[in-house]
Amino acid sequence: MAPLLYRLWVGASMALVPFATWAVTRKLRRAGVPVVRCHEKLGHATEPRDPDAALIWFHAASVGETQAVLALITRMGVALPQAQFLITSGTATSATMVARRMPPRCVHQFSPLDAPGTLRRFLRHWRPDAALFVESELWPQMLRRTHAQGARMALVNARLSARSIANWRRFPKTARYLFEVFDLILTQNDAMAKAMVEINAPADRVARGINLKSLAGPLPQDEDALFEARAALGHRPVWIASSTHPGEEETVLAAHKSLLEQHPDLCLILVPRHPERGQDVTNLIAGAGLSLTRRTRGDMPGGQVFLADTLGELGTWYALGDIVFLGGSLRPIGGHNPFEVAQAGAAVLSGNHVANFAETFAEMEARGAARLVADAGDLALRVGALLDDPAALEAAKAAATAFTRDRTDMLDGIAARLIKALELAPGA
Repeated sequence: MAPLLYRLWVGASMALVPFATWAVTRKLRRAGVPVVRCHEKLGHATEPRDPDAALIWFHAASVGETQAVLALITRMGVALPQAQFLITSGTATSATMVARRMPPRCVHQFSPLDAPGTLRRFLRHWRPDAALFVESELWPQMLRRTHAQGARMALVNARLSARSIANWRRFPKTARYLFEVFDLILTQNDAMAKAMVEINAPADRVARGINLKSLAGPLPQDEDALFEARAALGHRPVWIASSTHPGEEETVLAAHKSLLEQHPDLCLILVPRHPERGQDVTNLIAGAGLSLTRRTRGDMPGGQVFLADTLGELGTWYALGDIVFLGGSLRPIGGHNPFEVAQAGAAVLSGNHVANFAETFAEMEARGAARLVADAGDLALRVGALLDDPAALEAAKAAATAFTRDRTDMLDGIAARLIKALELAPGA
């Protein structure tokens, strides 16, 4: 029998559907999503299912989780040439990203709300043979109803926050009821594997995997924009600060002002994590007394700072420089994905707050592929040292490239493991 907490959630979800529908539709419409696609949140499919193919469903939350599985889908597609793949996610940004990097035989839909009616419509249309949930996307009814329909299921790249783990410990029966649906749970590290078992995931189905973000393909580049940007920069030296959050731009700009004393032609490409903060960051740049150009005005790099306040162009900006500082790390945010930088062949710098990628940064530091900094002075010192020592910069870039190359061979092994656990091999 379903635990009381689960049954309460089912009842609450039925009452909340009208309000949730209004909220998510409004958000998607504001992001430019067509009305017909907004209906996907209610389980109304806008793409056909191939009736003759096995359907493998990947469910992710947003951009980071979706990016983590694109390369995995591609490799599983090579091993399963007749299969169809479905990606669901909740944000307009993730939908745009998937559209640009869609693997073969794959479609995207917005994820259905976790309510009985929406899930019945969704599952009746798609009838997944296997379902893979990414990181912490654990909607109770979605899990149980997918399992009840007979799909084989896996949790990949599993990562729960300390708060989530503490909450699951408070409700052991509900945790067991939800986690027992998985035929395989692949965690990002040993500590998470241990935590999953402690919160009643089936111990014989839990195993350490690898952070799939380390296996994602390189970010796409716009060749035309890249050509124009290189022409605008000429021979100027460049460094990049990406995915910065409020309170971090001040530190980056202070470091840049210090660097300009020794490198007067240096250009900073500043990419805030949330482009809608573009005007606020513009005001900070002006307040620091620095000249700027701004991407949303149609500009190319120029002035002392280029504000890249757009979405989907990060791969282009990474191609312009050899030194990248990753934000979300000077404050206790948890850090951002260093693999994208390493795959671009750049040296990686970050603040000290990297809990989301702690093991990764530890290994990258040990191999000389990344360096952590504490403040504006430290950041200026690190960037300046790399600008002044071409041999050290080349060594850091080579270490970053080697770090990503060593992980490429792991992807086929993970794909094979999932295919076996989910009984997807032909004749299984």
